[in-house]
Amino acid sequence: MNDVLRQEKKFAINLTDGAILRQRLGSVMHRDAHNGAQGYIIRSLYFDTPDDQDFSDKIDGLELRRKIRLRTYSPQSSFAMLEMKQKQGPYQRKRSLRIAREDAQRLCQGDYEPLHGYDDPFAAECYGLMHCRCYRPKAVIEYRRQAFVARENHIRITLDSQLTATETSFQLFSPRLPLYPVMDPFHMVLEVKYNGFLLSYIKDLLDLVERSELSVSKYCLGRGVSLNIQA
Repeated sequence: MNDVLRQEKKFAINLTDGAILRQRLGSVMHRDAHNGAQGYIIRSLYFDTPDDQDFSDKIDGLELRRKIRLRTYSPQSSFAMLEMKQKQGPYQRKRSLRIAREDAQRLCQGDYEPLHGYDDPFAAECYGLMHCRCYRPKAVIEYRRQAFVARENHIRITLDSQLTATETSFQLFSPRLPLYPVMDPFHMVLEVKYNGFLLSYIKDLLDLVERSELSVSKYCLGRGVSLNIQA
C-alpha cells in the first residue's frame, strides 16, 4: 500500500497557456516516464453512497472528506489501483493498493468480497467502509495527462485535458465506454502537488499563465450532468 500526504491545488487554464506551460516545465523539470508525445490516458471509476454523500461533502467544501475509486491506465491492464483520497485541511492523503483485474471487475459490480483476499489493512478498511455505507459505482472519468516532477519537496505538476465521463456504464476495462465531454474542450486542468512549499522557480513559471482555481473535482464534473450541478 502506498501512502502519500501533500498539498494539492487545481486550476483551469486554456489550451494555449497549457502548451506554453508544458514547454517551460519540460525545460526545468523531469518529464514523467509515461508521458510520450501526447501524454497518457487515466480512467477512474468512482464509488459513492446511495445519497451521494462524498459528492455533497465536496460541493459543500467540508474540510474532512474522502473519495474512493478504482484507477487504470489501459483497458488491457492486468490490474487496477484501489485508491482512497482524504482531504485533511490543506493536505490531501492518498492511499492506494494494487489489485488484480478480476478482483477489480467484481468491485465494478458492487461486490467487495475480493478485498478479503488481500492482507493489507487498507483493503480491510475499504471493505468495511464500502460495505457498511453501501458504496456503489457512480461514474467513470477519463482524461489525458502530461506530468512533470521535481525531486525537491516531491513536487508534481500535471496537465489534464479531454475530460470525459459516463454515469451509465461502470466497466472500467471496456474498450468502448459511452463517454461524453464534461469540461470546455478549450480548457484543461492544471494540478500542483507538493510537500512543504513550492519551489520559487516553479511558482514563477506558473505565475506566467492565467489560471483560475477550481472548486470542484473531476468526480464532481463527471456527476454534474445527472445531478444538475453547474461546476
